[in-house]
Amino acid sequence: MKAKVLVIDDDDKLRDLIRRYLAANSFAVVGASNGDDGLLFARESRPDIVLTDAEMPGLDGHALCRILRKEPSLPPVPVIIMSGSLVSDKDVLAGFEGGADDYIIKPFSLPVMQARIEAVLRRYRTASEGAENLKRCGIELDPAGRTVKVRGRLVALTRKEFDLLTVLISKAGRVLNILYLLETVWGYDPADYNDPGTVEVHVSHLRKKLGPALAKRIVNVPGHGYKFEA
Repeated sequence: MKAKVLVIDDDDKLRDLIRRYLAANSFAVVGASNGDDGLLFARESRPDIVLTDAEMPGLDGHALCRILRKEPSLPPVPVIIMSGSLVSDKDVLAGFEGGADDYIIKPFSLPVMQARIEAVLRRYRTASEGAENLKRCGIELDPAGRTVKVRGRLVALTRKEFDLLTVLISKAGRVLNILYLLETVWGYDPADYNDPGTVEVHVSHLRKKLGPALAKRIVNVPGHGYKFEA
């Protein structure tokens, strides 16, 4: 069955180029010229992945991503944000904090775009298929449903926060270094990207959402990485 990609961009030529390329490479493609229409299509067509421009009139890509993450009627859907070449590290971090699964900087090659889409879909499917619930210290993670409960109470996490917590809990007691986390959770090649700030920001948000008692269990081991103390 073809994976369905929802492409959202106010540049008609680029959107059509992406649509034709993906369709020629065995994807089903739905297109929208703005975030508001994109949100409607996401609700109606249930895409397997969303590829959205960052800057658009009205609902931009970052806001769209945050809304999709909080939509109770939608199954979890991965989101890749496309942005211009002048994007800053702060903008990229904001995208990940909002729940984006990957970031593509324009201009990009279409084969690289396809590879990014396939990599995100592969990570998403691997995490969901055959996964069992994880229970530690009052935390219950449901990898298939992408939900987390703390002492029975649902806690809203972004996709990367969820993935990071899953890795930490599944390997409780082990120190996981920054490069391992960047590669496992974000899919980065350590040779291309090794900024510890990405992990630090997500750990900080995780600690706040889990509460003071559980926050202490996510331990920073200086010079090495992080571990979850069970």
